[in-house]
Amino acid sequence: MSSTLITGITELITNDPDTEVPPDPALIVTDGRVSWIGSADRAPAADTALPAEGTVLPAFVDSHSHLVFDGDRSAEFTARMIGARYDGGGIATTVEATRAATDERLRALVEARVAEMRRQGTGVVEIKSGYGLNTPDELRSLRIAAEFTSEVTFLGAHVVPVEYRSDRAGYVDFVIGEMLQRAAEYARWIDVFCEPNSPHAFTGEESREILLAGRAAGLELRVHGNQLGHGPGAQLAVELDAASVDHCTYLSDADIDALAGSATVATVLPGVEFSTHSPYPDARKLIDSGVTVAIASDCNPGTCYSTSIPFMISLAVREMGMTPTEAVWAATRGSALSLRRDDLGVIKVGSPAELTVLDAPNHLHLAYRPGVPLARRLL
Repeated sequence: MSSTLITGITELITNDPDTEVPPDPALIVTDGRVSWIGSADRAPAADTALPAEGTVLPAFVDSHSHLVFDGDRSAEFTARMIGARYDGGGIATTVEATRAATDERLRALVEARVAEMRRQGTGVVEIKSGYGLNTPDELRSLRIAAEFTSEVTFLGAHVVPVEYRSDRAGYVDFVIGEMLQRAAEYARWIDVFCEPNSPHAFTGEESREILLAGRAAGLELRVHGNQLGHGPGAQLAVELDAASVDHCTYLSDADIDALAGSATVATVLPGVEFSTHSPYPDARKLIDSGVTVAIASDCNPGTCYSTSIPFMISLAVREMGMTPTEAVWAATRGSALSLRRDDLGVIKVGSPAELTVLDAPNHLHLAYRPGVPLARRLL
């Protein structure tokens, strides 16, 4: 057994109401788990010492990302900044580039993106497929994602690919047939872009069929919903007990009431609104209504090519009505709950030592100093 005493903590955020945080807090980590929390002057002996010299909090949990892709869509981003509207159509460009990439290139790209996330304080990351949209390329995306995380999501229902544009029903049958049966070996989750406001995505009934097939294949459910306009995504997620509905840009009062009475987490993705000039979700209303809210990056090549959870926290505070404390909770514990991971986003005796340190006296600096690289993985 190997133990490390962590001292020099200016603020300790545990997200655990049952863990008392003393003045001058310290932690001991033994074999990858938190084994002791208390005052530094009462710390038991440990094998090594590690001065944090800043705020210690649970590592960020990024519960929504699309990291397996090749290609560049910076021109599309530039066009949106001067007025072009996002409708999901640019995904086809990434599909073409990703299909053409070698396994080695895709693996190297994912490795670099995950490393970039971890340098900014992210621990566990969820990774979706969705830029293959045929069986071989979806499967290799899932296999590569599984090399970096256990939170792998099959998103064959990202959009209808070009070769099926005149046969939407045929593509749905393809997704829930051959593709799903083989994808289930590599994924924990199934997701669908439920967005009737886009001609490229899926209707409520198509989404229901896909999600039910995924459940029958042993996968748990996630939903892209209510991004481009009002639609059925949030209500469908609640009805089917999906772990999370992500985006939540356009929610009715009925949608919010349904979420508040459910175990489905509303995951907001503020980098998308930043990158598409779309309205920001009203996280304040969600929280005040009793909805569990998570924050994730949605790192992807088209609508948010950012791996930075600290940036998302800054946006959520500035644009969504969240307090810094709420935003940090949403990016740690809330995001863990959206993955139905009770072991993440919390610091308590027995929890995995997924820890991040801020080079700052307290967590308020994440929003107070946007763009400054304050966060880094501690362990």
